[in-house]
Amino acid sequence: MSQVDDSAPNDDARTNNHELFQRAQRVLPGGVNSPVRAFGSVGGTPYFVERGEGSRVWDADGREYIDYVQSYGASILGHADPTVVAAIQKAAEDGTTFGAPTRREVELAELVCSWVPGVEMIRMTSSGTEASMSAIRLARGATGRAKVVKFAGCYHGHVDSLLVAGGSGVANQGLVGSAGVTPAAVADTVVVPWNTVPTLDDDTAVLAVEPVAANMGLVAPEPGYLKALRAECDRVGALLFFDEVITGFRLGRGGATAWSGVTPDVWAFGKVLGGGLPVGAFGASREIMANIAPLGPVYQGGTLSGNPLATAAGLAVLAQLDDGRYEELAATARSLGDGLAEAIGGAGVPVQAPVVGPLVGLFFADQPVRNYDDAKEAAGRGLYPAFFHGMLERGIALAPGPYEAIFPSLAHTGADIERTVEAAAAVAGTLV
Repeated sequence: MSQVDDSAPNDDARTNNHELFQRAQRVLPGGVNSPVRAFGSVGGTPYFVERGEGSRVWDADGREYIDYVQSYGASILGHADPTVVAAIQKAAEDGTTFGAPTRREVELAELVCSWVPGVEMIRMTSSGTEASMSAIRLARGATGRAKVVKFAGCYHGHVDSLLVAGGSGVANQGLVGSAGVTPAAVADTVVVPWNTVPTLDDDTAVLAVEPVAANMGLVAPEPGYLKALRAECDRVGALLFFDEVITGFRLGRGGATAWSGVTPDVWAFGKVLGGGLPVGAFGASREIMANIAPLGPVYQGGTLSGNPLATAAGLAVLAQLDDGRYEELAATARSLGDGLAEAIGGAGVPVQAPVVGPLVGLFFADQPVRNYDDAKEAAGRGLYPAFFHGMLERGIALAPGPYEAIFPSLAHTGADIERTVEAAAAVAGTLV
């Protein structure tokens, strides 16, 4: 039986968005290809994007939005950057996939290794999930140990062993894990609270961490925290894994490693690295990466890994990022975060709007959020859905769930921020 949602509380049945969602629900589970897009945690009918340019997207009904989703951080330059589009078009003329090595995958790997302190070799994948999955397999293979320790609210892709107590889309669906993940798949996974240093044992292969937690909202590590995690891994001989799918090449050229001064053993990258195309990568020292086939016994492969279009886009994006651009992006984020805090708080609504470099968070909370329990308590106030729809009605697109970060891009202008803050003040006034 078809399970099509005919309620569409926020859309006229004649709209293109509504019609597309009706069609989509008949052929796609929930009408989407990733759960949070279904608006399940905010209600209503999703808007279908027809095109994007810079800081803007336009939906199937022709409505224009200032977009702070930006493909969940992948589009650091904004949508349809002309240089990136030209690079993709030129690459496509030569062929879209070969199943053989190409020049640009070597060039992109060289660039990553030169930018991120400690990374000496990488292996490319087609998604951040694949990168995290492979990084965990590598860590287990390199150490000969099985146990993985992760943090509640940190999301490392939909890998069975890491999906337990994940943030982001898992939290937005109200799930603690996933059906289909067997007890055996998570038997070697231990979940601990964020911003608390766990005590590891000699069976621990790897401690997996988002160095800035950006899938439970945005929760920064407390001062000295990452350094303490490094020390605890060293104490027992476990590997420290930085999942930099979000923070890589967004916090700066050296990612969280340069930002924090803490060097992990294994990294995962994605999003910015592919310039908006499907991509991921994992990396480590030459010694650890020597465990990867064909050099060593840890198997990993992928038909589309190092795809010619993705590497062309990635190179075109990274070529435009220097210290000046990162400073510009961080200033935009700070202006947005401070503006949201003042506008929403000024209306008498409890709010926290943390900012870490170019990342912004939003919690309806009286006190700073330190961990996943705090984030869930803030989401439990139930204010985000009304705020989300109020902003959307005013032409501001945020992520359709309270556990996502806000991603300003280099295309967002001062006028965009001013309009966003004005909208937030108006919407907050309706929440009290």
